[in-house]
Amino acid sequence: MEIASLISNMGAGEALATLIVSMLPVVELRGAIPVGVGLGLPVWQAALISVIGNLLPVPFIIAFVRTIMDWLRTKSDHARRFVAWLERKGTGKKAERVRQTQFWGLLLFVAVPLPGTGAWTGALVAALLNMRMKRALPPILLGVLIAGLIVSLATAGVIKLLV
Repeated sequence: MEIASLISNMGAGEALATLIVSMLPVVELRGAIPVGVGLGLPVWQAALISVIGNLLPVPFIIAFVRTIMDWLRTKSDHARRFVAWLERKGTGKKAERVRQTQFWGLLLFVAVPLPGTGAWTGALVAALLNMRMKRALPPILLGVLIAGLIVSLATAGVIKLLV
């Protein structure tokens, strides 16, 4: 079944809301899958839409985050402090583990659905570590798929417990 026909067979509003939530930093697919299910989508559809939405910002983050950070540094003290915070977050202990292990470190960093991990932070870490797009995208993609599976199973289990 094509993705276009899949989306047309489900509620467009529910799908769009799930897609948008999955693109948000911090929330990502970890919040979008339960939201999609709560809006009435089957778990697998909410997961598919959430994975797609969670991956959409990744290439842009990797490609443009350094340029945006350099520009922000020139705007104000608040912006400069925010950039410094992002750099600390993207180059701390977790980032050092990613640097040492590259593919597997980035995959695990994105895949584990814990606060402070995910596609946004993984893309930020990859950009701050100067990883090339072609080296950063595969582990981030696999990590998002694994996180999506974990969150989907957890969401389905919670629904079973409540029904």
